[in-house]
Amino acid sequence: MPEKMNKVASSPERNTFQKEGAIARAKEKGEEPNQAYIDWWDQIKIDDANKIHDPKWQKHNLEYDLRSSKELCDKVKESDNYAQNLYAAMCNQDWQSRDFWQELKGDVWSCSWRSAGGIVADMREQGDYIDWYCSGIGNQESGYGLTHRPAKGYVPEGVVTEEIELDLNRLGWRPVPNNDEKF
Repeated sequence: MPEKMNKVASSPERNTFQKEGAIARAKEKGEEPNQAYIDWWDQIKIDDANKIHDPKWQKHNLEYDLRSSKELCDKVKESDNYAQNLYAAMCNQDWQSRDFWQELKGDVWSCSWRSAGGIVADMREQGDYIDWYCSGIGNQESGYGLTHRPAKGYVPEGVVTEEIELDLNRLGWRPVPNNDEKF
């Protein structure tokens, strides 16, 4: 199993994209931003910072396992391709802890595309979900997705590469068929 860090990786820019956009749009109109909306995003940032210390949140949580894995955080920081492939593997894909009871109960972990992008941003300790969101869209050979990064080596959302599957398996997780009926 990969080495755990003494911390959970977090991006200082996480949960700022939408807040900053609202402020910029209000400024363009010569208006004050909606303070309730700004406060809401500030509270989300506080709640996210607090949840990482909650043992209940940590248990059987792929996000926690990823953000606290030194090896995988290092790989995400070192390679845009690896980071994007990990993002894509979390999208439209259920993951199951290889813990006996979790398998027996059929419990799975999944997240939204935005959450997947935010997890990668946290692992890199920079940026926000938008840096990865929809990055698998476009021509796989020369497309750019929505992030305008060269997409060579990028894969569509929902694709689990062999490297990602092996790394997450060593982390204690395996992909399982996605049950689209729940959506």
